[in-house]
Amino acid sequence: MKLFRSMIVAGLFLTISAYAQTGGFGLGIIVGEPTGLSGKYYLSESHAIDGAVAWSFKKDAALHIHADYLYHDNSFLNVTKGRLPLYVGIGGRIKLQDKSRIGVRVPVGIAYEFPKAPVDVFVEIVPLLDIIPDTQFDFNGAIGVRYYFH
Repeated sequence: MKLFRSMIVAGLFLTISAYAQTGGFGLGIIVGEPTGLSGKYYLSESHAIDGAVAWSFKKDAALHIHADYLYHDNSFLNVTKGRLPLYVGIGGRIKLQDKSRIGVRVPVGIAYEFPKAPVDVFVEIVPLLDIIPDTQFDFNGAIGVRYYFH
């Protein structure tokens, strides 16, 4: 029975590790400003939609929801194993608090996509321009990790 369980676990591990993160839907965490759950869906090898539902820990604590359209440049930085795409995008955000805000995001980041695991890690900086209820410029920044379901 132990041998059978070991074979099943090994089979699952080998199946999972055979996939590189090249598409599908990923779900994970984002830590920084804001901190919460992050998702990403690849439309093609270089285009994706990502989003997050997260909590802002600034003095005006708030629920932060955003979605972005991203373009990945997979040839900008070459690595010997995996991929290291630079990405840029445009999107929107809603920050729900006493004085809620709606704005435009321009994320710029880099992600490492592991060669034999459906996982990526990323770091990004995001200039923000809130337009409702008034105009205000700000930045967000975060690191994160996602697991991709194929």
